[in-house]
Amino acid sequence: MATDKLTIGTSAPAFRSLPGTDGKRYSLDDFTDKKILVFVFSCNHCPYVQAYEGRMIAFQREYGSKAVQLIAINSNETVNYPEDNFDEMVKRAKKRGFNFPYLRDDDQSAATAYGATHTPEFFVFDEQRKLRYHGKMDDNYKDPSAVRASYLRNAVEAVLSGKEVKEPETYSIGCTIKWK
Repeated sequence: MATDKLTIGTSAPAFRSLPGTDGKRYSLDDFTDKKILVFVFSCNHCPYVQAYEGRMIAFQREYGSKAVQLIAINSNETVNYPEDNFDEMVKRAKKRGFNFPYLRDDDQSAATAYGATHTPEFFVFDEQRKLRYHGKMDDNYKDPSAVRASYLRNAVEAVLSGKEVKEPETYSIGCTIKWK
């Protein structure tokens, strides 16, 4: 179980080769060509994640050309949550048209290293792989048209502009990660 949250300025923890729904395996070093990495701890079953999936796809579509990469990681145990198993992840990624890697962290080592506790929970790392933002995507998971504070977008824009992130931490809302 995750115990310590990463603090702002901390280096991105390396993670072992995690299987992606696209048939490839990924580690932190596979993204050295990206200026910004956005990790989101995610899953299939959580209604909060489901509410954000379209926004995550739109985010990657908008920022991918700016060398920003969103990477979703599912660390949930699958005995009690079989809908979060790898085969179901593959189906969901295809059905929803994910344009970002969706990785399986079966032994939960990535979630533990990052101190993740919720789905969805976002971590933004700059080009030196220092944590610049941690928290939620925005202030309204239910209604994208009612969003007034776009925390993730604001953080990425600040990092791209070489500025400090005005609000580097917010409290993540959503389902808790399901630990083994």
